[in-house]
Amino acid sequence: MKYIFALLGMILIGYSTEAQTKSTDAIAIENQVDKMVSSWNTHNYSDIKSYATAECSWVNIVGMHWKGLKEVEYAHQFYHNNMFKQTAMTKKDVSVRVLSPTTALVHFKSYITEFTTPSGEKVPAGNDLALLVFVKQNGKWLLTAGENVTINPEAQKNDPILHMKH
Repeated sequence: MKYIFALLGMILIGYSTEAQTKSTDAIAIENQVDKMVSSWNTHNYSDIKSYATAECSWVNIVGMHWKGLKEVEYAHQFYHNNMFKQTAMTKKDVSVRVLSPTTALVHFKSYITEFTTPSGEKVPAGNDLALLVFVKQNGKWLLTAGENVTINPEAQKNDPILHMKH
């Protein structure tokens, strides 16, 4: 019986340790993603320089490519003054893969509420996935590139990975 308790204790310690192994870099990057979410939800991108590099770029969901902080900030603010002004974003998942001491790849999944495009099309609430590249400059992780896509729930049903043998 005491062996069962000892085994159970080791399992619980393992789970506890695993939960605590998120690196300080991953935590710092996730904090920067939180700032991105805050900019979205306040519809104010004046703080983007606190989480993005001067040379950052962004490709939006319909293929517009914005180069440099000035364009990225302007375009985001423009759309938040218009079609996104009533939306909210919820962070669902952040997966950080540190590639080197100064570079990290991030998959950021979010939920965005309904909005209307400039052409009048209603876009239902749904999930998005962003691929983000962060670089460490002067000890601080900053966004240097991003691209987002809509997660199409119907297409997800046909993902070949669902049927792959592991």
